[in-house]
Amino acid sequence: MNLPVPHAQLAALAERVAHLAPAQALALLAAEYPGQVAMSTSFGLEDQLLTYWVAEGGLPIRVFTLDTGRLFEATYKTWSATLDHYGIAIEAYHPQPTAVEALLAAKGPHSFYASIENRKECCYIRKVEPLARALAGTAVWVTGIRAEQSPNRADMALVEWDPAHGLIKYNPLLHYSETEVWAQVRAHTIPYNVLHDRGFPSIGCEPCTRAVAPGADPRSGRWWWEANTNRECGLHSSTPATETEPATHPHAR
Repeated sequence: MNLPVPHAQLAALAERVAHLAPAQALALLAAEYPGQVAMSTSFGLEDQLLTYWVAEGGLPIRVFTLDTGRLFEATYKTWSATLDHYGIAIEAYHPQPTAVEALLAAKGPHSFYASIENRKECCYIRKVEPLARALAGTAVWVTGIRAEQSPNRADMALVEWDPAHGLIKYNPLLHYSETEVWAQVRAHTIPYNVLHDRGFPSIGCEPCTRAVAPGADPRSGRWWWEANTNRECGLHSSTPATETEPATHPHAR
């Protein structure tokens, strides 16, 4: 894991990036950290806009996705449409087969409905652990996080140190509104997931995501059966993955 970037250095980088348009900032980061900038995509609206900037700018930024094996068919179609539209490589990271097999054998395919602990266990196996592999050797992680998506994300910074993965995290859309993202997507005819037109502002795994009413909390359709309001899967945790791993399941490692 990389050593933390000195605060002064991180602050200076944040200052430089703050005065640039996202596409320009992405180009700057790609130049300053050659071969060490990676962008994650779940093929949601925000990530599609980021992919447009990377592809249209011909930026040497690695794009990857986490294929949990439980995604919507519409998400897979968006994935294919994105490849066809931009002709760029999108690396796919999958959960460890033995971990999935052990979980299903012990608890079945719907264990995540039974408890928050079970849900986090599933998220760890299908998302958190693959993310750690995807980010190995990376210096800068580019995400599609927006502040208005959740209280947790509202506390994030445009440029920050991610102690969980030991790298710099750049959130270029942090201060964008949903309306602003839609305007860019439509202006540039960017392919997007049709579920966004059907009441899905946030799209994750099919069993864990449902549509929400207009004006509702955009994250309320994720893990809707849970009473708590922290609707996160652990991808953007400040705790290293080895510490967030469910300790009760012997096959989660």
